[in-house]
Amino acid sequence: MNAQQTQKNIQQALKNFQSGTLLHNAVHLLKTLGYESDRTVDGESNHPDAFIADFEKFETLNRERAQVDDWESIDFLFQLTDEEITESSQGQLVFTETQWDNTRMEAYVFFAIKLKADSYTRTELATITREINKLLPVPAMILFQHGQTLTFSVIDRRLHKQDADKDVLEKVTLIKDIDLHNPHTAHVKILFELSLNELSRVHPLTNFVELHNAWAKTLNIQELNKQFYQKLFAWFEWAKEVATFPTDENRTLKPEEHVIRLITRLLFIWFMKEKRLVADELFNKAQIQDLLTEDDFDNGDSYYRAILQNLFFATLNTEIDKRKFSKRDYSGNRNFSRYRYKDQMRDPDKLIALFAQTPFINGGLFDCLDSFKATKEGGYRIDCFSDQQYHKLSIPNCLFFDANRGLLPLLKRYKFTVEENTPVEQEVALDPELLGSVFENLLAAINPETGETARKQTGSYYTPRAIVDYMVEEALVATLSQKCDPTDGDAKLWVERLHYLLDYAQMFDDANEFFDDAETEAIVRAISELKVLDPAVGSGAFPMGILHKLTLTLRRLDPDNTRWEHVQKELAAKRAADAFN
Repeated sequence: MNAQQTQKNIQQALKNFQSGTLLHNAVHLLKTLGYESDRTVDGESNHPDAFIADFEKFETLNRERAQVDDWESIDFLFQLTDEEITESSQGQLVFTETQWDNTRMEAYVFFAIKLKADSYTRTELATITREINKLLPVPAMILFQHGQTLTFSVIDRRLHKQDADKDVLEKVTLIKDIDLHNPHTAHVKILFELSLNELSRVHPLTNFVELHNAWAKTLNIQELNKQFYQKLFAWFEWAKEVATFPTDENRTLKPEEHVIRLITRLLFIWFMKEKRLVADELFNKAQIQDLLTEDDFDNGDSYYRAILQNLFFATLNTEIDKRKFSKRDYSGNRNFSRYRYKDQMRDPDKLIALFAQTPFINGGLFDCLDSFKATKEGGYRIDCFSDQQYHKLSIPNCLFFDANRGLLPLLKRYKFTVEENTPVEQEVALDPELLGSVFENLLAAINPETGETARKQTGSYYTPRAIVDYMVEEALVATLSQKCDPTDGDAKLWVERLHYLLDYAQMFDDANEFFDDAETEAIVRAISELKVLDPAVGSGAFPMGILHKLTLTLRRLDPDNTRWEHVQKELAAKRAADAFN
């Protein structure tokens, strides 16, 4: 079966969840992906309480953290071992190696849980996954159905380095909110890449360890970002060759600099669109070409002017109550916050109405960079947002809408999320971290020899999240170890305990057993007095990393906020007294 047909089958298997039982649909989906087994359990009921009673391993389940009250049903689908997948659908051996090392992952188990509400956060679903996995000796993969969406939750776990009888639960990865009525192309694609036939085509699979590693690599967010960037870079190369940009003897920019700014603006908007702050219709070719006057839309160039420039400068960069059309003042066009190109629109009112849901963004990304003296007598055009001189800039419509190479079809093939991934939970989607990475890499690509200089001149340095997390943890451990003293006086062990406290992988474990009351009180007070300064702040990755770590610390030491509330009231009373005196 070819890839296209397999993806169609996956799409249909997802749509089947709109009716029928979760058990049947979940088993059918996994079978479509190439995974099936007779190793299952026939329970008397899939009601949560009955299931937990029947499934003895679940007797110690933390019901509150696992949100059992939100479960409508739970089904054990099957256990998958190497024996179930030694033969592919073509009858060929997939796993042949018999000698395994002692790091092997011996099996997966699959569960399906139907939840009562329509929507759940990534953290809520990851927590349920983690709590179930605490009870089992092998990774438990879970299909959650909530409303008309499906989430596939996968956990990465490894053997404990000191205790061979234990596993370490690492990050939970989610293919989240799959629309069962109209599955996103990106969701179908990632499920296809997880199918057994596709995995065995791409990766060497001779044992279950290699299957586990192939799953992990397929779901790796860095690999997804890398794949996206490679395709985006190909578009970047195409755009700088076919687009025409304004030139001026006083201020000349390279074509690639114009393209980088365009990409950065559009990526930011795409994340806004994920929050429904920008209308989808603005990126729909069929709807847009009916609103513009160009007779030959495919060979025209009005989309960038009439749609994107008006979105950038007259919408996102303009307060809502001040948005209106320009009076076409050819003497200078000083006001760059007015809608333009009315004569290129069939129905200006209908088109401008599409901008209504878009908020004002108070930042520099959407500032028009044209000179305020951009007249015939002088000044310069960079963005060329002008009723008079628009012909100096031409970005063909095909750059945005070409089915094979266009930027918008590329963006639509990927799932975007506005929720940043963390070391312990991630969604298989492009998150806002992508913005910094793309900008820095494209900036360096302008000239590989001077890329470093270009980054220094603009301060455009992007730090990967793993490095941010490491630096934040080391800074906090050093600070807390100085401000707080251990009761037992063991400085070396104190540093180790602080590292444990700040470890995301331990975030769901109660840390109070490792810290006595005096130590806990000292840490909470130290946090309340901390001041954090990042003099080179750009995207805010370091301050946000600090905030997340401090929140983690307080959650583990003071889960009901009793100590924190007491300290805050005490500080407020002191400030009030100081002000009175």
